[in-house]
Amino acid sequence: MKRKMLLMAVFTVLSYAVMAQKMTVATYNMRNDNNKEDAAHGNGWKQRYPVIASMIRFHGFDIFGTQECMHHQLENLKDSLPGYAYIGIGRDDGKEAGEYSAIFYNGVKFKLLEHGDFWMAEETDKPKKGWDAVLPRICTWGKFKEIKTGFTFYFFNLHMDHVGVKARAESAKLVMDKVRKMAGNIPTILTGDFNVDQQSESYTLINTSGLLKDAYETTAIRYAENGTFNAFNPNSKTDSRIDHIFLTRQFRVEKYGILTDTYRGPVVTENGDDKVSSADFPKEVSLKKYVARVPSDHFPVMAIITWK
Repeated sequence: MKRKMLLMAVFTVLSYAVMAQKMTVATYNMRNDNNKEDAAHGNGWKQRYPVIASMIRFHGFDIFGTQECMHHQLENLKDSLPGYAYIGIGRDDGKEAGEYSAIFYNGVKFKLLEHGDFWMAEETDKPKKGWDAVLPRICTWGKFKEIKTGFTFYFFNLHMDHVGVKARAESAKLVMDKVRKMAGNIPTILTGDFNVDQQSESYTLINTSGLLKDAYETTAIRYAENGTFNAFNPNSKTDSRIDHIFLTRQFRVEKYGILTDTYRGPVVTENGDDKVSSADFPKEVSLKKYVARVPSDHFPVMAIITWK
């Protein structure tokens, strides 16, 4: 009997593995390129975006939400990611001005069926600051079909206000209302920089809605040794997650991770000596003085999700 039950369990697992489809989704606030101080401190966009593009390709993001990018930043990324396209508009004028909440997707894997944008405000169809927000905030959405299987889903991506408490709560209600009316029973993914952590009112409104659930809580495997904001300091530590991936019940989360990848930037010394002296490694190894850097002031959040 035990042997029979074990064989049945193995068969169930194998059957799910064969039948389940899979994709890698992510959300990433990449930091806007309008602050000269970033470049002065070694964190300029031109230095960062090749690293960001390499990270995306290495981890195999199939579809991901971005926050804070200006139009030229999105074009830089698109040029660095062959096969990818993006949707979205600038929040300041509904065209190309201001930050986007753009969605990138692998055009080889997905076909875009419909897309649009709305502002998180009392009036959603034009650039406007909502409630107590200090900036106009926009949400971009797309309806996609996986080309191989025909699986159809919605993807919403947003960036909530960093000051307005009421604006964040009302934005959460607005987005959920849009998901219900637009997507209905169609599987839906919501990503973004929510500017609040897992203890906040607006987060709780979404996570306990019965409509969407944080991938962090439902994952089978979790890699989250830090929160999601780092202020360009690779040595910082927080438990606050302000960047989230929410999913409807049709999805199963296989893996969830907050990617704390770093890269190295050169160190300028007064005497010009950038070599590291040590007797603890082979003389064939050449080490130089570099400093650890992060590609953005947020860490990207990634989830591998499956469905049947």
